[in-house]
Amino acid sequence: MGLICGWAGKSNPANPEATIAAMLKAPAGFLGYNYTFSINEQTALGGGATDNTTPCQANDICCVIEGSPRWSDAELQSIQDKMGASHALAKGFERYGKAVLGKLFGAFSLCILKPKAKYALLAIDRVGIRPLAYTVTHDTLIFGTYIDCILSHPQFKSEIDPQGIFNYLYFHMIPSPQSAYRGVVKLEPGEYVECSEKAAVHNFYSITDFTDTEKSEAALAAQLRNELDLSVRSCLSGAMTGTFLSGGLDSSTVTGVFGKISTDQVNAFSIGFDAEGYDEMAFARASARYFGATLHEYYVTPADVLDAIPKMAAAYDEPFGNASAIPAYYCAKFARESGFDTLLAGDGGDEIFAGNTRYVKQLVFDLYRHIPALLKKSVIEPAAFNIRPLRKLKSYIEQATIPMPARMETYNFLHRTPLSDIFESDFLSRIDRNFPAAHLEAIYNRPDQGDLLKRMLFLDQKLTLADNDIRKVNRMCELAGTQVHYPLLQDRMIEFAAHIPSAILVNKYKLRSFFRKALKDSLPPETLSKSKHGFGLPFGIWINEDKQLKEFVDVNLKDISQRGIINEEYISRIILAHESGHASYYGVMIWLLVILEQWFVAHNQ
Repeated sequence: MGLICGWAGKSNPANPEATIAAMLKAPAGFLGYNYTFSINEQTALGGGATDNTTPCQANDICCVIEGSPRWSDAELQSIQDKMGASHALAKGFERYGKAVLGKLFGAFSLCILKPKAKYALLAIDRVGIRPLAYTVTHDTLIFGTYIDCILSHPQFKSEIDPQGIFNYLYFHMIPSPQSAYRGVVKLEPGEYVECSEKAAVHNFYSITDFTDTEKSEAALAAQLRNELDLSVRSCLSGAMTGTFLSGGLDSSTVTGVFGKISTDQVNAFSIGFDAEGYDEMAFARASARYFGATLHEYYVTPADVLDAIPKMAAAYDEPFGNASAIPAYYCAKFARESGFDTLLAGDGGDEIFAGNTRYVKQLVFDLYRHIPALLKKSVIEPAAFNIRPLRKLKSYIEQATIPMPARMETYNFLHRTPLSDIFESDFLSRIDRNFPAAHLEAIYNRPDQGDLLKRMLFLDQKLTLADNDIRKVNRMCELAGTQVHYPLLQDRMIEFAAHIPSAILVNKYKLRSFFRKALKDSLPPETLSKSKHGFGLPFGIWINEDKQLKEFVDVNLKDISQRGIINEEYISRIILAHESGHASYYGVMIWLLVILEQWFVAHNQ
């Protein structure tokens, strides 16, 4: 992984060299990387990576790009191969202007500065694999791969944004473009921002095209197998490479394809838990046997969780509540200690090939929309709401009549209890309660085409992948000292999946039906029949079983209750509910609050 950062404005800090060096070294997990920077005319660009992400100056352009970019323009690809990606970017911008973004593929974040014209262009890749944030303060644009870079600039005075904290507790992370700090904006997948003296203007250079292909299912199945081979090959670099392996469809597919390509035996890494209902190691073992892979197993313990939480809180530049970050960290750490510096991850398959349970659930709810209004009003609804045995039908109708995408959030913690019972009144007065719903709707309606399923996929590709799972895996791999690549999130693969008709993706309301059918002869039977699980964490269960973890949780809940955010009474209520037999359910909210407090502590808030 790499990072970039810098600024452009009316003046440089008193010590620009020290400032850019501090910005480059600010994020945890980048110690030992090579850093380069360039400073001139009240602008500065810095780059850091194991392969030396180097800024480039050409004519009146100063630019830098990091990640693993590829070019559709053969000449620009040749320049990159010979002189580096930043030189290719400079040449491409001279030739195409901001349309150069359409020539770029792969994972990247970039900045282009024209100091004399007082112009800046920031952008990230189509998937959102590489992040980039910025702020404009005192007529100065300050940007960085991570917000921690921005915090190290002397002209930025950080202030926690209550809206960001509310969004964290709603989404379990803070979705872009929002952030934890006032005035700091995170770019969304496929987005760019042009900054001038007058304004910062956002737009999207790429939005997924969901136009259905006319190819037959058999032709699409053959193409899928070919695309998988190409995608895995594109992620190999000659490094010591292993795979994450949960035993599910995606990690098993990546491991299997890698095994066919590799001349050596594949090494796969998996995490287990000594907790009933959480350990998936049997599926990982079945996949490893099927593919002839060497499986490396590590069992996470409550003591591991206690040790990792402060590290995790410090590593993320914002509160981040995905509990599976802990097992992801130990899996990557285990791989690194075993001599592997690169891992292939299976993230993305569910979000491009329709594998999440909510997709079928919402398709079933959508059926109600097609019933004639007269029949609903005169027969179905009166019966459902007045005849006691039809309670399930009543519940179905109540949910089915909620418009999408709000319907997907009916079970959200912050919808199950009045907000005034959860939050302190002063905190509530400083936030927009309607932001989450508006944000969901804006993303859901962003594509120009696409039916219900395709819009749900697009929503998940932004929220579940870019804002959550990719952020989780990237940062934990960086903390562990490993690189990570995503074969199922290569541009060609996403484009291919987007054109598959919904009726083929989910045939007869069966999740991943196309994917399973296309690969039925390439995956073990256990994997094909396995329900989705992944590297879950039995945190709620372990709180009741491990004394030290329980004491740690109690201290953090007490401390977070003093911050003027959450009502003490609400915290007492969820603790009691957790101890009364709802450990897994209420353990989620307890986890979110503990991580929030730990993040405040780690970031001196």
